[in-house]
Amino acid sequence: MSNVDSLDNSFFETSVSVVVPVYNSSATLSLLVRRLQAVLEQSVRDYEIYLVNDGSQDDSWQRIVALARQFPQVRGLDLMRNYGQHNALLAGIRLARYEVVVTLDDDLQNPPEEIPRLLEALINGGSDVVYGSPLQMQHGLFRNIASEITKIVLSQSMGAKVARRVSGFRAFRTKLRDAFAGYTGPFVNIDVLLTWGTTQFSAVSVEHSPREYGHSQYTFKKLVAHAFNMITGFSVLPLQLATIVGLLTAVFGAFVLLYVLTSYVVRGSPIQGFPFLASIISIFAGSQLLALGIMGEYLARMYFRLMDRPPYTVGSSTHHLETMTAINE
Repeated sequence: MSNVDSLDNSFFETSVSVVVPVYNSSATLSLLVRRLQAVLEQSVRDYEIYLVNDGSQDDSWQRIVALARQFPQVRGLDLMRNYGQHNALLAGIRLARYEVVVTLDDDLQNPPEEIPRLLEALINGGSDVVYGSPLQMQHGLFRNIASEITKIVLSQSMGAKVARRVSGFRAFRTKLRDAFAGYTGPFVNIDVLLTWGTTQFSAVSVEHSPREYGHSQYTFKKLVAHAFNMITGFSVLPLQLATIVGLLTAVFGAFVLLYVLTSYVVRGSPIQGFPFLASIISIFAGSQLLALGIMGEYLARMYFRLMDRPPYTVGSSTHHLETMTAINE
């Protein structure tokens, strides 16, 4: 029995826009589109598939153009350079025409056959956003560790209990994008932006397939950097931590001063020793540099916002190519 057959079919009248960020995935695109079509044609009323090429270095864009010409439901978007997964998603989400947006990765680790499970939970469960949480992650040890770090940071940024089950496999109501329609910052996180429009999040358990082609583009270093950008771009938690560190070092300094004065009164002589003085100076200097560094990160983000740097730039789209072909004919 298929996933569609085993679920409530009340979502059959829903129209869906699928957005897939693409980066160096030419080998998987044809199979991905075929599997998406097989699922969507029997589970929703209307659908479209947006393949957003995020500055791929292989022939992914040529493959997207060929698929768009072969299948009318497939639309392609080619970004000028590699902006990042969430920036590419934002570009596709803003072009979605249907009631529900579904996002998934391009590597087939998010099985398209699980989409009906997300739609059923979204339509019948009363949520605005539903995540497909993997039953078991099919990644390496360091990738899993980095993913957990990212989810911990995300839970602080989102302020939602479901944050620990967040994944790139998600379904949400398209109207939520109105909440971040005016967002133009270069640092993008779709999950945090969705919290600007709703607090109704949920998650369902889905299969997570092992990667059959290539290797993950998200290294441990990139995931940690993404987590850092996310928490400094959408949260004031680091500033609050800097305040706490400053307060604790001030309290520590007060106890040290009290100890020095008490020792002078009791012993009649000040505290001896250069190591003691050097350690105290190091503690205070370190806490000050930490606070300055955190404030510097926020100032840098304000600087980028003032530059009005766009989150993405579109180079071409298959819709544009179709229009030019029609004009030439």
